[in-house]
Amino acid sequence: MIGKIHSCESMGLTDGPGIRFVTFFQGCKLRCAYCHNPDTWDFYKGETFTSKELLKKVLRFKPYFEKSGGGVTCSGGEPLMQAEFLIEFLKLCKENGIHTAIDTAGFGKGSYEEILKYTDLVILDIKHINGVGYRKLTGGNISSFEIFKKAIIDANMKLWIRHVMVPGITDSKEHLASLKKIIKGFKNVEKIELLPYHNLGENKYKAMGIPYKLEGIKPMSREKTVELEAYLNNI
Repeated sequence: MIGKIHSCESMGLTDGPGIRFVTFFQGCKLRCAYCHNPDTWDFYKGETFTSKELLKKVLRFKPYFEKSGGGVTCSGGEPLMQAEFLIEFLKLCKENGIHTAIDTAGFGKGSYEEILKYTDLVILDIKHINGVGYRKLTGGNISSFEIFKKAIIDANMKLWIRHVMVPGITDSKEHLASLKKIIKGFKNVEKIELLPYHNLGENKYKAMGIPYKLEGIKPMSREKTVELEAYLNNI
């Protein structure tokens, strides 16, 4: 099976437990307003790998995984858009005793039951709390997310929740209260992370000739994000 990979990070420390080999899958149908990697969107770009070739790169770092409780994280782009390749790669990782995680917005092509069978942890980026906001922020339909959400619940997956705090869009207390209701619908949430919006990718948009939808919105401070995270955890 052939897959398209944008890039790899060999010693990641934030996308799952321990030291991670993070594989950024090429291709995504969403157009999130705050995406800082628009170069991962195009399905026809990226480097071609077989699942075994990608595994070979991973295995070099297995001693680090074993010492730190780490493993492999499939990110993107959107890894769920390459479902068959993702399944094959995750299966190979599990056969080699490697912890697996997928970092996803839950916007894919299906085969979720099979994907989750070989996944130890889902890092789920909840884009918005309702269909209207989701469409404005991502250009996509929230129904695709709802299908993946059900698959996660049915599989009782271990879950990390992430949500980007965009000033004036996702940072109100009413918004966070609705987000908390969604989170309570999951069975096995290990961690909730609110991430501050930043505009570090804005220059990429200009270089690629893509309009930056959040131009003029100031980055959110880490201090404000911590304050909102405390509020979320206490409601």
